[in-house]
Amino acid sequence: MKGTFHLAFATTDLKRIKAFYGKFLGCKEGRSADGWVDYDFFGHQLTIQEVPITYKTARIYNPKSNVPGDHWGIVLSMSDWKKLRDKLKKVGYAFFIEPRTVMKGEVGEQLSMFIEDPDGHAIEFKAFEDEDDLFKKE
Repeated sequence: MKGTFHLAFATTDLKRIKAFYGKFLGCKEGRSADGWVDYDFFGHQLTIQEVPITYKTARIYNPKSNVPGDHWGIVLSMSDWKKLRDKLKKVGYAFFIEPRTVMKGEVGEQLSMFIEDPDGHAIEFKAFEDEDDLFKKE
């Protein structure tokens, strides 16, 4: 089966989050109202709802990789990944985890980088030399 992923989360500042996903990342805005907005996040639907208060839980990291367990992201083509990396570097956006090669020489070798949105959500952007390697086991 194939489908489009939907992710919904809360913010306390819809204006600030719109500036990040809409203006900075360039995601196309979809339906919206005073208290929420939909974005086309690389072909997938983000719904971000404004709420009066959010609660953050302590971030837990994988002890072998230092990758936060509570992250989400997108797999891009190699060329799009490099364009985004270069844009982030050019504007001086702080990386949560610097661009790097992960699992070098192993099945699943990929480029990866993490940033945080204004609410502290860790977002991973990754790319494979061969896009068919995404679910490759051996």
